[in-house]
Amino acid sequence: MKISRIRTDLLKAPLKNPFVTSLRRVDVLEDLVVIIECDDGSVGYGEGAPTPVITGETIGSIEAALALIEPFLIGMEIEDFDTLLGHVHSHIIKNTTAKSALEIALYDLRAKSFSLPLYAMLGGEKREFETDITISMGEIDKMIANSLNAVSLGYSTLKIKIGDDPQKDIERIIAIHEALDDSIQLRLDANQGWTAEQSVELLHGIEKRGIITEFIEQPVAADDIEGLKYIKERVETPLLADESIFSLKDARRLLELEAIDYVNIKLAKTGGITQALALADLSKEFGVQCMIGCMLEGPISVTAGVHVASAKADVITMLDLDAVSLLVSHPVETTVHYNESRIMLSEDVGLGISGIKDL
Repeated sequence: MKISRIRTDLLKAPLKNPFVTSLRRVDVLEDLVVIIECDDGSVGYGEGAPTPVITGETIGSIEAALALIEPFLIGMEIEDFDTLLGHVHSHIIKNTTAKSALEIALYDLRAKSFSLPLYAMLGGEKREFETDITISMGEIDKMIANSLNAVSLGYSTLKIKIGDDPQKDIERIIAIHEALDDSIQLRLDANQGWTAEQSVELLHGIEKRGIITEFIEQPVAADDIEGLKYIKERVETPLLADESIFSLKDARRLLELEAIDYVNIKLAKTGGITQALALADLSKEFGVQCMIGCMLEGPISVTAGVHVASAKADVITMLDLDAVSLLVSHPVETTVHYNESRIMLSEDVGLGISGIKDL
């Protein structure tokens, strides 16, 4: 299987509702699809979601990074997999979304070369998963309505987006908690919206009301490591790091400082599957559980995340892979089954993606 061509196309898909966080608002998903073709007719699919406020990447920058790396991949055999991965990562620094899109397509092809599903090639067995769903930030009444609707669709875990106004955030959390049955688990995500002091004050405020959420995700700026440690030492609510962790070096520093309780793995931050697997292994060394999350992505990259979750099911115990369920529709043809909170991997080879309509 020799790589003969690499091409890209734009995947556009409408959202059911605007996706709103303290960092951004998105009304339509627009991702770049990477398609790697081999001389034997095999095709591998990858995907990258431009998220400039987190990774610094746009559609244009992803395309430029891919164009730089592509010449080093053309003509190479998929069997020379480690060298291929080395080329993806050695010719440009950062640009983690572009690298992830290439890696996903390469892993898809590698698994196809073994006639195996990707999760099986990675040593995984688990095929059925349950994800949370994101409740976008907004007015309290709207957030309560969206939460109740999610529960009616079968979701038992909701991730509440907050972070624009600490006082309003307290009101949102209390109101949503009171509107739901005690069996519904809440996760909070402030997307770097607070200071460390605000975080402690806010979390103490809800904890005194008996509200202990599953975790608070990235309440402070990505580079505020001392702030994370300050929060962890003063609150009961577990602390999960997202934007603070791109690399193994980032994670090791936080874990050695005992500044966090959980790690959020995202392929668009790690630069793809290879480092995502290594990050899960590192977290396991420290006895720390992981969540695997996603940007606002389509079924290709989300599915890659599910395969990683299967491969590291002993340490990746939480899923935030709801992006496909946030879409009205999409053109990706896949045998992976997405049914709201339930995701089931197929036994088809590779990612389980057979094509993309109209691309």
